[in-house]
This record gives sequence, structure tokens and C-alpha cells, in this order.
Amino acid sequence: MADSQRRRRGSHFSSDAASSGTRRASRPTGSGSQVSPYAAGSRPAASSRVAGARPAAVRSSRPAAARSARPANASRRSSATGMQGLVTPRTRSQRVASARGGHSRKGPVLAALIVLVAIVVAGVVFVPRLLKRPSQGDLPNQGMQVEVVIDDGSGAIAIGSKLEDAGVIASSDDFVAEVRKQGADSSLKSGAYMFTVGQSFDSIIDQLVSGPNSTSGAFTIPEGLTVSQAAAVVSQTFSSISSDDFLAQAKASNYVADYPFLADAQDDSLEGFLCPKTYNFSGKSNVTADDVIRAMLDQYKSDVMSLDFDSAKSLIKDRYGIDMSDYDFLKLASVVEREAVTDSQRPKVSSTFYNRLKIGMPLQSDATMMYVTGGEVTADDLKQESPYNTYLNNGLTPTPICSPSIDSIKAALSPDETDYLYFYITQTDEWFSATYDEHLQAIEANR
Repeated sequence: MADSQRRRRGSHFSSDAASSGTRRASRPTGSGSQVSPYAAGSRPAASSRVAGARPAAVRSSRPAAARSARPANASRRSSATGMQGLVTPRTRSQRVASARGGHSRKGPVLAALIVLVAIVVAGVVFVPRLLKRPSQGDLPNQGMQVEVVIDDGSGAIAIGSKLEDAGVIASSDDFVAEVRKQGADSSLKSGAYMFTVGQSFDSIIDQLVSGPNSTSGAFTIPEGLTVSQAAAVVSQTFSSISSDDFLAQAKASNYVADYPFLADAQDDSLEGFLCPKTYNFSGKSNVTADDVIRAMLDQYKSDVMSLDFDSAKSLIKDRYGIDMSDYDFLKLASVVEREAVTDSQRPKVSSTFYNRLKIGMPLQSDATMMYVTGGEVTADDLKQESPYNTYLNNGLTPTPICSPSIDSIKAALSPDETDYLYFYITQTDEWFSATYDEHLQAIEANR
């Protein structure tokens, strides 16, 4: 009875075998059958196993008909019997998870759901914002004036980037697209521009095609200014250049190698050579005193040195018996500049001074002492000894007393031919006289 029960138990999966996926080696006994050589729970030695095959005793323990009636997966289950790990449809972890009802997957699935929900929420909240194109009307500081300097050689992409950085446009990509749509890329000009925050792409492109419109780096040196006065104008334009810095740089010795016309300059002074003109440094960064001075000297070279000084020297020598140098003409022109009020007066004032020089008479110009005093000249000032006091000294001053206009220089090169020795000029009237008595009469008539 015990043997019969043992044989029945061996015909089924034991509770231990079911959980591990291993089947007992014993078979049910029927007529003519024999007991399997494997005892319950025992296995053949590893060296006696053949991969993918069962021992012959097992294969022959059942009739062929019985074997053919086995379920399709029976071969897999039996192949696992006694041959652990050779043919396994699932890993051990999968089998354990299956035995536990799949509870081990709840954590990863829940985490995946949370991530998915977060992605959906982010898409709903942020994607519309990302897809919205910025517009000019969205910019802060609407209407504010902004100066932007476009560097030489900049194309649409570089310009768009600079405009966006300056807050003038909302999207450099949209700006570049519009430039290319209009075919204006090759027409955009460098320089300094004043733009208005929020202005349309069309107007910005029109500005860039027209050229620089900013005058923040522009200044004018009027006729008759001294070097010191010019330094003040420059320092007001460029906060990085002080008047002292400008004056320290404004030495003839710093520039004579590049500008030979400075060779005769006295007292290492650039007085008279800083050509009156409007200068524009808009669009240029880090402007220095040297930059400004060189621009002025370049202008002098262009405007003044192109004049016919040689013919003028011959004229003055023939008419007045006076030898004049280029520097002498500049000195006389500076005095003419300070004495004459209108352009028509300049050749006559020049003629008066040449007539005085011809007879050895002092120029007697208040303007030359004003160069020393910096303001109005009194009777006491005219008694002070100074090389610029043309009441006490004959001849020309050591240096020019200002930067003369081109008209005053031309008047010095080609004076009217007169016998004047005196003049009396007001803002509205003028009197030129050949004698001192006529001169006094003119003064008396206008008191």
C-alpha cells in the first residue's frame, strides 16, 4: 500500500516541484511498466545529462501512444526535469513575479504613469508659450531711443543679433528673414544709428540702407577757436577725453613725423593747425584724443595744404617786399580771423596788416593780446610785455592765435591791394582809412 501510494504521488507535481518548475522523475505504473530509475527528488549526475534529451529509461517508461497524447508544453516541462537551466522559457525573476501575481511591477508602472502625466501637463502649459512668436509690440521700453553701432562688414545675421541684444527688435531670426525677403542684405551700411524700440522691421531696414543717422559722436570746431577751446569742445563730446588729456596730446612733436607741415611750428604748439570743421566719430568706439587730433590734421592737410602757397610767397614778396613762410601765412590769417567780421572784410584787413608790416609799423591788434588774457583787453593789458603784444612788438606773433577759416587763409595769401593802414569795424559797419586822422574821424562818428 505504501509502495502504491508512493507511485501515485510520483505521477503528479509535488507542491515543492510546482513552485520551482521541476517535475518528479517517477511515472505512473501500468501493465508492464517499470519504475523510473530516479527516486523522488533525486537527479542523475551532471556528467550523465545530455542537453535537450531525457535519459533513455524515462523515454521508454511510457508507450508511444501515451507520449504522443501529452500536452504540447509537456516536453518543455519534462526537459527541465533533471536538467536545470538548459531550456527555460522564463527567467527565475519572471517565474517569481508570476508566482506572486505580478505585484513587483506596480512600482515601475506607477512611476511611468507619473512621468507621463508630468509630460502632458508641461506640454499643455509651456508648449503654447514656446510656439508663440515674439513681436515688436511685446518689447519693454517701447518708444525709447537706443544708439546702436554697426561694425564694418556686418551682415544681416550680425546686425540682427546686435539689434536684439540692444532691445530694439524682439527676434533676430525674424529680422534676418525680412532682410532677405527684401533682398537688402548687401545694402545694409555700417555706422552709428539711433533706433526706436518697437519700430517696424521695414523702417529699421530703410534706416540701415540709407546710412548712419546718429550724431552722438559729432562735434564742430568753429573758426577762430584756440587749441584750449577746441579741447573743451572735444571733452564735451567724449566723456572719455578730458581737456587736460587733449592738451597733453596736442603737441607738434607728436605728429611732425606724419605731418611735415608742422616742422616750423613754434613752442611745440598745434595752434592754427586744428582745422575748423564738423567731425563725426559716430559709430566708432573708444575714440581717443589722438584720433581726434589726427582727424583735424588730416583735414588741414586736405583743405589748406592744397592751396598755392608758392604763388602767394611771390606775390607778397613783389608787392610788399616781405618774405613769408607757410607758417607765417597761417599766423597772419589767424589775426585776420579774429579781426574781421564778414568774409568781404578779410582781404581788406589782410591788406592793412601787410601795409603796416611793409613800413615797419606794429600790427597793433587787440586780438593778439586777447590770446594771452583769454578775454577783453584793457589799456593796462596793452602795456604788458608779451611776445603776443603787437602794440609793443613789431612783426607777427610767435604762433597763430587761433585756427583760421579757409577764407582768412586765402585772404592772407591774396590780400586786396590798398593803401589802408587803419580800420574800425563794428558788428554792423566798417571803416578803412589810409591816415590816422581819418581813422579818428571814423571812431568819433560812431560814438
